[in-house]
Amino acid sequence: MRVMLLEEAGRPLRPAERDLPVPGPREVLLRVRACGVCRTDLHVCDGELTEPVLPLVLGHEIVGEVARVGDETTGLEVGQRLGVPWLGSTCGVCRFCREGAENLCDRPVFTGYTRDGGYADYTLADPRFCLPLPDEYGDAEAAPLLCAGLIGYRAYRLAGDGERLGLYGFGAAAHILAQIAHHDGREVYAFTRPGDGVSQEFACRLGAVWAGGSDETAPVELDAAILFAPVGALVPAALAAVRKGGSVVCAGIHMSAIPSFPYELLWGERVVRSVANLTREDGVELFRVAPRVPVRTSVRTFPLERANEALAALRHGDLQGAAVLETS
Repeated sequence: MRVMLLEEAGRPLRPAERDLPVPGPREVLLRVRACGVCRTDLHVCDGELTEPVLPLVLGHEIVGEVARVGDETTGLEVGQRLGVPWLGSTCGVCRFCREGAENLCDRPVFTGYTRDGGYADYTLADPRFCLPLPDEYGDAEAAPLLCAGLIGYRAYRLAGDGERLGLYGFGAAAHILAQIAHHDGREVYAFTRPGDGVSQEFACRLGAVWAGGSDETAPVELDAAILFAPVGALVPAALAAVRKGGSVVCAGIHMSAIPSFPYELLWGERVVRSVANLTREDGVELFRVAPRVPVRTSVRTFPLERANEALAALRHGDLQGAAVLETS
């Protein structure tokens, strides 16, 4: 099978061939149909996430079909379509797993980071952590829901029920979340890279009532803000934009250093919190909600062998929505 290998941080992925993997007793072999290209993949490539198992096949927004199941795996049929997210498996016994917070597991396995992911023709997965996908979405359209959608939706729920929601960074996650928030009757205020009129226009088409640069001030006081851009300097900016009692949710797995800021920005019972990973229940809930909105994902597809080009487009902000790799 074909794979795109990361052998060293800071270097391009290398096309290679590997033998088809054989699933263990409690694994499933999936033929990859599509795999989203996530900003987390960039963080791994650039060495900002420092513990990948190299050489590594990236990719954790995987849409695949069952090709073979392990001897102890039941309930799956060959040809069945499944999604594989970032959280590849958990230990099931640590205090967080026991308390229903599997996203905080002490010994997790992460798809495309500590086990090979979906930049390949085939991949192995733990069937307990695979997600059934709504029939309303094609393969490429479903892929961004598996991380951009899931993490965005988790951040959205943790941001509270306020009417006015700010989204900092308008990429794959924000373009999904803006549609859900608009459907729920909330006002969306989109903050993009300064001068990025294309993304601002895109945000308004998806229901934002205002869009401007991250260096601008929103025309109203916000109830909550979600940061998708991995820029620590946006934390104090978002705190300054939210009302007393408001929340700032940091939704990325990596962020640059947060600069010091005066206590008065936090005072007034404002809250800063992070979102870590996802739970399987997050997936079940999102895939129930998305078709009802309905969420429409905007995707730009690339063949597998052009994965480096897709990553470059994401790095340089040349996408509206998400990049998705397709296998032939």
